[in-house]
Amino acid sequence: MLGRSVSPVFVGREEELATLSEAFTQAREGNVTAVLLGGEAGVGKTRLVQGFAEQVTRDSDALVLYGGCVELSTEGLAYAPFTAALRQLVREQGTARVASLLPQGAERDLARLLPEFGEPSGDGETESGRARLFEQFLTLIERLADSRPTILLIEDIHWADRSSRDLIAFLSRNLRAPQVLILMTYRSDDLHRQHPLRPVLAELSRVNGVLRVDLSRLTQDEVAEQMAGILGNVPEFHKVQKVYDRSEGIPLFVEALLDSGEESAFPESMQDLILGTVERLPEETQRVLRIAAAGGTRVGHALLAAVSGLSDLELESALRPAIAGNVLQIADGRAYVFRHSLIREAVHEELLPGEHQRLHARYAEEISRDRTLVPPGRATVELAHHWYGARDDLWALISAWEAARTSFHAFAYTEAIPLLERVLMLWDRVPDAAERIGADHTTVLERAGEAARASGDIDRGVKFVKAALSELDEAREPERVATLIVNWAQLKVYKGKMGVVEDLRHALRLVPEPNLARVEVINPMSGHLMLRGDVEEGTALAEEGLKLARELGDRCLEADLLLNLALGHSIAADTEGALATNFQALELGRSEGSGRVIARAIGNNVDALNDLGRWQEALDLAEEGWRLAKEYGRIRLSGLFILNNMAETLEAIGRWDEAVETVDRALNLGPVLRNRHHLLRVRADVALGRGELDLVEHILSETGVLKERPADFVQDITNSMRLHIGWHLLKGEPDAALAVAGRTLARHSQSPKAMLGWRLLAQLTRVCDAAEPAEPALARALREQAAAVAAGLTVSGPVAEAYRLSYSRDFDAAAAAWERLNRPHNQAKALLRAASVAAHAGDREGAASRLAVARPLAEALRATPLVDEIDTLSRRVGVAQPQQQPVPELLTPRELEVLRLVALGRTNRDIAQELFISAKTVSVHVSNILAKLGVTTRGEAAAAAHRLSLVSL
Repeated sequence: MLGRSVSPVFVGREEELATLSEAFTQAREGNVTAVLLGGEAGVGKTRLVQGFAEQVTRDSDALVLYGGCVELSTEGLAYAPFTAALRQLVREQGTARVASLLPQGAERDLARLLPEFGEPSGDGETESGRARLFEQFLTLIERLADSRPTILLIEDIHWADRSSRDLIAFLSRNLRAPQVLILMTYRSDDLHRQHPLRPVLAELSRVNGVLRVDLSRLTQDEVAEQMAGILGNVPEFHKVQKVYDRSEGIPLFVEALLDSGEESAFPESMQDLILGTVERLPEETQRVLRIAAAGGTRVGHALLAAVSGLSDLELESALRPAIAGNVLQIADGRAYVFRHSLIREAVHEELLPGEHQRLHARYAEEISRDRTLVPPGRATVELAHHWYGARDDLWALISAWEAARTSFHAFAYTEAIPLLERVLMLWDRVPDAAERIGADHTTVLERAGEAARASGDIDRGVKFVKAALSELDEAREPERVATLIVNWAQLKVYKGKMGVVEDLRHALRLVPEPNLARVEVINPMSGHLMLRGDVEEGTALAEEGLKLARELGDRCLEADLLLNLALGHSIAADTEGALATNFQALELGRSEGSGRVIARAIGNNVDALNDLGRWQEALDLAEEGWRLAKEYGRIRLSGLFILNNMAETLEAIGRWDEAVETVDRALNLGPVLRNRHHLLRVRADVALGRGELDLVEHILSETGVLKERPADFVQDITNSMRLHIGWHLLKGEPDAALAVAGRTLARHSQSPKAMLGWRLLAQLTRVCDAAEPAEPALARALREQAAAVAAGLTVSGPVAEAYRLSYSRDFDAAAAAWERLNRPHNQAKALLRAASVAAHAGDREGAASRLAVARPLAEALRATPLVDEIDTLSRRVGVAQPQQQPVPELLTPRELEVLRLVALGRTNRDIAQELFISAKTVSVHVSNILAKLGVTTRGEAAAAAHRLSLVSL
């Protein structure tokens, strides 16, 4: 007789269950997004989350969607947990109901996961398709939560494929709707140092609204309670002690120990312990379990019958003891799952090498014969897995190629890469490989390069593209080589490398004929020339491409080239021309329904409107662009560009908190390196304004500014130099700022874009004024260099004019211009400079009146360095400024906690470890605390904390 091995009593998890319940309550209020539940194998994660799901379903009518990861996911079974959850939703609510929750036509994106949604959308733009799939799933979850609380339960994310991990991170960072909770479990003891889940967990731990819960082992008393539930009576103390010592408080091992019989029979190893339950089953049952273990954690009844060669009745008879003994459980869809993955792993490890190979071959043969034996969408990946396990090189190669195509179809590019690498590895073992898959070796490399680029695996992409180029003869296949060079150049841009234009020149020489291949090289090349400052050459090339695109009737390429021309207009100080040309491209994009063109055009015009001082129009257009980027699945591409330009506008008009929030939101979406640097520069501008020295230094270090890393694009050079100079000025090092400015002006051409040029020159005026007393000759030389740059600039609008006035030292006129433009920080700085001029002229009253206007502007921004400068000048001219006394309400609860630790003398690293946050975040908190308390050092902050009783130690 087999005893009951699972306790009917839910033992020892009251605290964790209460934690999950509180998280669910907070999620309903929009304060918590996700919970990461970690624990060792067998510690009871599944039992806990199932108990929690039953509780919330009973108490709040919550919708619980279940999805689990399986080991096969790491071999290309992309989005497995999300497909399972979607299949459950369709089964419960119907396809039409689910489709109605999405924007019109958006269900076609979900068709890549479930065929019930019809034919997938035809989108050859790989990055946008994947981003759109993510966005539609986010929309679906949020719409479901509109009507009832919704929990997405994903188990075993330590087995999650890369695409699932990316989608998990995306949802955790971007879910903002109330009533949604993502609950995920993982094996903490499986997370070795190089495990791919580790960086995901580290990243999510820093996201607001994501909680981590560790499920500990049971105590001895809890083991006794579990044993009592299983045995039906109170166990003797010595037996509890024995079981506790052997199981070490892991519930699964407690069950296995009790199921093994008398204490004298306790096996020495846990592997033997787990197998002990299996080995007491009938021989035929053990044979079928070994077959099932080769199929994975979950195997359908029909597939298992086919592989085992048993009839339905014979299979049911063989499995009944395993189900009664709780080794196997019955799942939806007439499938069987091992009660715990540890049991399946133990059985699978007992397979002999030949047996392992034969069983995988049987699975592959049966699935090849009838693909309906596995759930829809899984056949190709299952075949690739089993043929490879069967060591059949021919079919392993063919099935891996087919599975890679399926992964592309589902935007699972990361999962496609190892499959394509398997094709490359097996290539020499299959003599007619090219004929078998209908593609040559170079095509496989090209596809692998596309997958790597789409998934953001830039280093791998470079490897594949270089390998493909090495196999081609540009004299025989010039257009193919040119396409690869364009891809190579884009990968270099993503990595922040130089020399892109030279690569594109080579590609252009390969396609001299006026055809589509030439236009597809002209398009990126003309844009790169513009960004490098070669506006004349870039414009000529763009006009050539524009003529060809119109002749060929390719309206999307026509729009792309118009956008390149508009970029040239902007850099050449024709901002109004840029605005008009961008709108022309936007109309083309709308007529063609091209989300890529629409989002790019809107992003460019947000920048142009901001440069023209039309900030409200810029913000309104940015909101529209962000909405459209989400609709077209372009959040992580053009959407981030739009957010960057929105953040620049918010920073310019003094809405700094919103700018920081916008930058953080964009950074959470995982931009490529170059876009990340753009966003960090905006964040650095706010940090400079608020005196956050550590944060500025961190950003300048990450972006390579402190090492004056070479760059191709003149706008990047100009902005980086301005931040570098600003950092030295903030530290009180005008001589160092002067040296940076001198080196950069001598070494680089400056951006001819009017707004950027005049902004830099206005800063150089301040540098020269600050450094002149100590370095008069160097300051004079820098003024001469600046004058030479100014001679080549024109004024393209009111923003450029205001900066020009500051450069020309007409500070009162500049202050008035900044006031009209609603740019309070620049206004306050201009008023301070004007007050300084008045004070030096002996006009104390004039200086005081200007400072009286400047100080509240700076205070409202929390621009501590500027407030300090205003107060210093006020004291020098004998003007009293109101002193702000810090009060406890000024500090957030987190800042109070950080201040308490600062007062204890802890370092940023110590604080980070104690509060489970990053050292960078601690640095930001410390900077905010110093600013709010009106002090400059940690010691002064500690003293202020004691004096004002802000903390209790």
